[in-house]
Parts: sequence; structure tokens; C-alpha cells
Amino acid sequence: MGKVLSLAILISALAAGVSMYYLQVYHFYEPVEATGTDDVMLTSISTDKPEPVLYGDFEGIDADSSPIRYRACFTTSMSLAMLSETYVPYAQAEPLTAPGWFECFDAEEIGGSLEDGRALAFLGTKDIEYGIDRIVAITEDGRGYVWQQINECGEVVFDGNPVPEDCPEPPEGGLN
Repeated sequence: MGKVLSLAILISALAAGVSMYYLQVYHFYEPVEATGTDDVMLTSISTDKPEPVLYGDFEGIDADSSPIRYRACFTTSMSLAMLSETYVPYAQAEPLTAPGWFECFDAEEIGGSLEDGRALAFLGTKDIEYGIDRIVAITEDGRGYVWQQINECGEVVFDGNPVPEDCPEPPEGGLN
């Protein structure tokens, strides 16, 4: 009887593990349908507002389960020199990993390109949700990547600390 019970526990644990893996890596993600006009936006230095940029070959995924699960890839013909003169840079860009099956987005490669200057990061949209910025990185060969990451205000508030003076107040209904 003990062997049967042990086997049942082992099978249950294995099934739970496989289910959790599937839910985390596949289930919650949905493809992002490209609109063809405003899928890639960068914040202008002159207006401090996001505006659409030229892009093609857009591919994206997102999940409602977390505001930092958004990932996208695209191409652009815009040069890094022109982009850096026109759009707000983002110094603290840290690409977040994507599921392995979303092959166009390799966070380690993107991070390496940012570190060695083969890519530049720009502010896409500040506070796309409270405490979350959309970041856009573009390489010198025109490949682009988009992700969302927690900004300085979000880090403080999400940890349960009071809102710093230089941060906006969280929304009335609380944080999602």
C-alpha cells in the first residue's frame, strides 16, 4: 500500500510541476496584433510625448497576468544617430527574458548590445501603467526590441513604501 501511495504522490507532483511550467511559459501569453501605425512609439525630446516611429516586421506577445510580460520585436530603417537626437534615452534599460519559444527576443543578446554600444535604449512610454515604463532598444543594424520594466517610482511603491516626493501619486483605486 505504501508503494502505491508513494507512486500516486510522485505522479501528482509531476503533473503539478508540468502544469505550472505550462501555465508560466505558454498559457498566459497572447500574440499582440500589429496595428501598423502605433505599435512602436518613442518619447520625443522636444514634446516629451510618445510618438509613432517607422517600423516593420512587428511581432509581439503580452499577458494580462503581469504588466511586465510585454515583449516585441521589429525592424526600422531609422539610424541610431537620428534616433538619439530625437528621442529620450533610457539609461537603466534591463531587458527582461522572454519565453524560449518567442525566438526573436533574446534578453542576454539585447543586454550585451546595450552594454557594448551596438544598441541604444529609448523611453517608449513613461508610466504605461503606474510604475511601469515601456522601453525600446534599437541596434545599429535596425533590429528593435520592446519590453516593459518597473521604473524607480514603481520599485518604491510596489515594495509598500510611501510615494517619494518626485513620483506621481498612485491611481485612486490602487495598483493592479
